[in-house]
Amino acid sequence: MGFKCGIVGLPNVGKSTLFNALTASKNAEAANFPFCTIDPNIGIVDVIDERLDQLSNLSNSKNKIYTNITFVDIAGLVKGASKGEGLGNKFLSHIREVDAIIHLVRCFESEKITHVNSEINPLNDLETINTEIILSDIDIIQKKLEKSKKKLLSSKDINILEDKLKQLNQGKNIVLEDKNEERFLTSIGLLSIKPKIIVCNIDEKNLANGNKFTELVKSKYSNEKVIVICADIEDQIMGLNKDEREIFMKEVGLNKTGLNQLIREGYDLLGLDTFFTSGPKESKAWTIKKNTLAPKAAGVIHTDFEKNFIRAEAVSCEDFIKYGSAEKCRENGKLRIEGKDYIVKDGDVLYFRVNP
Repeated sequence: MGFKCGIVGLPNVGKSTLFNALTASKNAEAANFPFCTIDPNIGIVDVIDERLDQLSNLSNSKNKIYTNITFVDIAGLVKGASKGEGLGNKFLSHIREVDAIIHLVRCFESEKITHVNSEINPLNDLETINTEIILSDIDIIQKKLEKSKKKLLSSKDINILEDKLKQLNQGKNIVLEDKNEERFLTSIGLLSIKPKIIVCNIDEKNLANGNKFTELVKSKYSNEKVIVICADIEDQIMGLNKDEREIFMKEVGLNKTGLNQLIREGYDLLGLDTFFTSGPKESKAWTIKKNTLAPKAAGVIHTDFEKNFIRAEAVSCEDFIKYGSAEKCRENGKLRIEGKDYIVKDGDVLYFRVNP
């Protein structure tokens, strides 16, 4: 499994420029007028992992397959979206389809690029997005609690919805009590429970140290994941070859691209790990939820692997790289035999044994 991130924000904050940079493409039209993006642009990006590169070389693999992340560039949102203003209905339907939300806010001033609210205020922008999402959720819950539909709900589900409606009406974030609650609320399409990353789009001259706008965002949302990037710089980086990219990044003081930051934070936000399979035919990265049991991890490769699971032979990628092969790891006591109760760890190299 990979994961899908939706890039959302007000019009003209740099969503399409960021999308083009992240996907190393020019699929999204970037222009200086509201609602440039109407239908969502979708890009699937390989998650480059140096561990897989090393495993593939050591195994002399014919093929190397990275896991991937999907980015969705969603139409700009405006105040009143929950009531259908602008492209509100499309915005809200597209955002329901993603696993995590990237809230992009503009943190730079420019006379060349208009802003829908005439002034740069990222806190107000975030408040607009959050308010419309909350209003949409209130509407969903109220419709679910209508008399005719209550008959289709259990008393437990009704209590959950009434409790969450109260929280939203008080301007509070929804508090999830357990996984069952989360599954139920996700199934009815609530947006405010989706994990989010706030991305501040800044100009090049303030990229290294930030500015007053990024400081405001970090202070207000100290408990959220906040990343500062320059979408224009990211777009330039992705147009360069590997050597040129390294030189350019050093010149502008960047250690990692925005893509790398988003992937790292996204994996952490969604509780994802990566395991590997490696051999002469192919070396491949696989994405799983943290604390996944070995049979369930095997099922990511093929459903029959989960049904017919016998055991897993496991070695950390560090040991595999150190000793050079699974066979050498076995000789040095680093290859472990694990059963159905084994919790797969990030970076495990696994060989599954299943019934034919």
